[in-house]
Order: sequence, then structure tokens, then C-alpha cells
Amino acid sequence: MTSHADEKAPVKGGEIVLLDYELWSETGGRTELVDTTRPDVAREANVPVPEGTTMEPRAHLVGGDDFPSGIEKSIVGAKVGEEFERDFAPAEAFGERDPKLIELFSMHEVQRLPEMRRDDAHLDLGTVLTIGGRRGRVVTLTAARVRVDFNPPFAGRKIHAKFQVVARVESPEEQGKALIELGYGRSKEFVVEHADGVVTIHVPERSKFDFGWMAAKPRVIDRIRTHLKPKSILVVEEYVTPTPAKEKAKDPAESEKSATARSGGHTHAHPAKAEKPKAGEP
Repeated sequence: MTSHADEKAPVKGGEIVLLDYELWSETGGRTELVDTTRPDVAREANVPVPEGTTMEPRAHLVGGDDFPSGIEKSIVGAKVGEEFERDFAPAEAFGERDPKLIELFSMHEVQRLPEMRRDDAHLDLGTVLTIGGRRGRVVTLTAARVRVDFNPPFAGRKIHAKFQVVARVESPEEQGKALIELGYGRSKEFVVEHADGVVTIHVPERSKFDFGWMAAKPRVIDRIRTHLKPKSILVVEEYVTPTPAKEKAKDPAESEKSATARSGGHTHAHPAKAEKPKAGEP
């Protein structure tokens, strides 16, 4: 169990924490919100929050790759509960803009891309395209040519950040869920158990056939191995066979109709036949 002194110790690279933060970019005298966990900050910046999204401190792997390396390094050594601010030059944050990463493509090449062959495809300034495994934004287009910028969206901008390490994530179960959140998301829908050196991950219904989960699973498992060092990892995807609905009780009226049909449609009563007297009877 972690002592009170350990809880206040500066965080180290490789630890998993809950991080509250806001990142702002600065360019040409303007500021723009890059990302935040704080709903009040998003509202003030007029950034819409998707319906069903809960903004709260997020699981974060200190020294990982969620932020550029210069920003990640600033979190190492932070104390739990203390907020701090820091400014980052472009080189420390998302890098300087590289003119060589702005490339020209023919409209024919762009129209052949998988994302442009969907029924709802739309090409405009700002459209994000994946070309040769690289993601870029359309910055100019004509009837014949499309110019795509492969620089990171906030390259060349100074970044101002506010951070607060809210708490360490310590139990194996919560660390497992945090690593799922970092690698895939929807961690609140997963159940993670840890017993006798075995980590068991119960996959929720809607993730079983999700290609995103299938792609993320190897990395999630690798991170759990690294951080929890279990003897084994079980990934449980349960498929329950639906139980057939019980046959509904037949309506008495329907039963009568069926009986009538079987009797040829006659519903009047037939008089009983008189029995013949037995021999010797009067």
C-alpha cells in the first residue's frame, strides 16, 4: 500500500496518473485551444463537446507519447495536486513547420483514395486525407490539383500549457483500464480483473466486432505486460446464444376457429345417435 509520503512524491516516467490539463497554441497574436480535460475551459473557448462525452481528468502515461516529447518531459517530476504552467517553443512542442511537407497531388490521385470513394465523401479546404500512410490537410485545391499539408496541425506555434496531476493510478485493475483507455478508449465499458498473476479483460458487447479494438488490442496487451507483468492475460469475448422466445399461448378464439376449420366449417350441434338395444333387452 502506498504511504502518504509516497503519494506526495514527484511522479516518475512510466507511472500512470490522472491528468487535468489545458493546452493553448499561440500564433500571430491569436490563441486557440488545442486540447483540454476541463469543460468550463472548452465552453469559454466555444469548442463544442460531443454529446455523451464526459470531460474529466484523463489517464496518462508519464513520459509516454500522448504529447510531444518536450511537453511530456515537463510532467516528469510534477507533484500530485499541484498545478503548474509552462510555455513551449515550437521545437519543444509540435515542431517547426517544414515547407517540404506541403505537397501537390493531381485530382485524379486524390479521387482514387479510399476515403474519397465513400458515398458521403466531400473534398474541401481542411479535409483530412491519408496518402501513403501520412495524414494531411487540404490547403488549396483547383479542378485539377490538390495541395496537402502534412505538417502537424499546430506545427510552428508556441504552446502554453496548464497541468495538474490529480492522482496516481495504483491498483492493477485501474491501471489495466487506464491502459485500455490510452490505447483504445471506452474503458468504462470494460471489466478488468487481476488475481493470482492473471489479468482478465472482459470485452463489452459493442467492441467485439469493432475493427478499432482489433487493431488496438496488440498494443494494449503489450502495455499491460510491461506495466503489470502478469503471468498471463485473458481476453474474454463472450457470445451468448439467444434463447428462443416461448411460444405464445394461443388465443381461445383462435383455437375455436382452428377447430371449426378442421370440422369442415360446421359449428351446429349434432344429435347423439340412439344406441341399439342389446339382445334379450325389451
